[in-house]
Amino acid sequence: MTAGTREFDIIVFGATGFVGELTARHLAKHAPDGVRIALAGRTEAKLEKLRASLGEKAKDFGIVVADVDRPSTLDSMVARTTVLCSTVGPYAKYGETVVGACVNAGTHYTDLTGEVLFARRSIDKFHEQAVANGTKIVHSCGFDSIPSDLGTFLLYEKAKADGAGTLGSTTLVIRSIRGGASGGTIASAIGLADEVSTDRDARRVAGRPHSLSVDHSRETDARPGSDLGTVSGKDVDPSLSGTLAPFFMASYNTRVVRRSNGLLDFAYGPTFSYRETMAVPGPGIVSAVAARAVQGALAVGMAALAIKPLRPVLDRVLPAPGEGPSEASQAKGSFIADVYTRTTGGRRYRSTIGAKLDPGYSGTAVMLGESSLALALDGDSARGGAPLPAYAGVLTPAVALGDVLAERLRAQDFTVTVDELH
Repeated sequence: MTAGTREFDIIVFGATGFVGELTARHLAKHAPDGVRIALAGRTEAKLEKLRASLGEKAKDFGIVVADVDRPSTLDSMVARTTVLCSTVGPYAKYGETVVGACVNAGTHYTDLTGEVLFARRSIDKFHEQAVANGTKIVHSCGFDSIPSDLGTFLLYEKAKADGAGTLGSTTLVIRSIRGGASGGTIASAIGLADEVSTDRDARRVAGRPHSLSVDHSRETDARPGSDLGTVSGKDVDPSLSGTLAPFFMASYNTRVVRRSNGLLDFAYGPTFSYRETMAVPGPGIVSAVAARAVQGALAVGMAALAIKPLRPVLDRVLPAPGEGPSEASQAKGSFIADVYTRTTGGRRYRSTIGAKLDPGYSGTAVMLGESSLALALDGDSARGGAPLPAYAGVLTPAVALGDVLAERLRAQDFTVTVDELH
């Protein structure tokens, strides 16, 4: 399929949801002139109301009525666009039919899933067909998992360009984060907790560090449970101190990064290992206590989600799918993610990805919107696009979009850097 041969370049599916609307607003403001965009969802009146609120540039946005419960509407929708950008979750419940329709139609796809069971099923059911017909299915194009995935990929490229050897021990450190919890993310976590509590196969997939990998026999790092441990800062890099807590999305993001390595034929190197942490305040024993408290809270939180009698209580205190913080609250959001590595040549590097945006909402909307624009416009030399990596299948953001996405994020005032440390 060639971009420009279909009615639309991008359809935002689920546009009247919270993150869907934020993504539509980003595209209305930042998409280049001439990009053909449509808003899709179940209710035409809501879509028209949203379009009217997006400003003059969006007056020509199309309106597409589609419903995951009516597969024929999905088939019709995806046949009209080069890229489908889906914010309709939880993906384990609603996503499989949408991905299948895209692969059958040869339509590229982006989403913001952080659901390991959905991603695994997508790989098993659709990867080979997507490879065969040249379709790019790109999961996890938001805060899960672009900072993790792209940050590691940029380290690999820098080390290779410098002749510094391949990557060894590599660790993401969330240096700072401020933002609200996503209702969609919480709904996905509840769905995962329900499924793993009753399904042995699901529990095995969710607990396996290489559950999204290309070839388990070639993996070199991680043991079950090791993605949620505390880590000494000095073990990550000499510049760090104290104890680092596990990052709450490590159990998903680490699997995405390992899949990228596999899709790249394990180019990160035979000694590559990857983990995710977050900085906690205080020196010495203070940070050690704080890190272990975070570790314990994560375990308790996941256990609480699996206890169904607690759900009414959680429903009162946690945001529901489609809900999110006010614009003023989002304006206070920010994140900085550093990824450290030491190469086989003994050299130390750090990549940094950050933005003054709420990571789960406005920041994710920018990352998802720019990923969709990259698939729609870049790689098409007739439209002046930058070259995209020549991969197809069920991909990761780094493998599908690589440096093209890095440049797009820089243009949106994201910090995206790679430095050698001395």
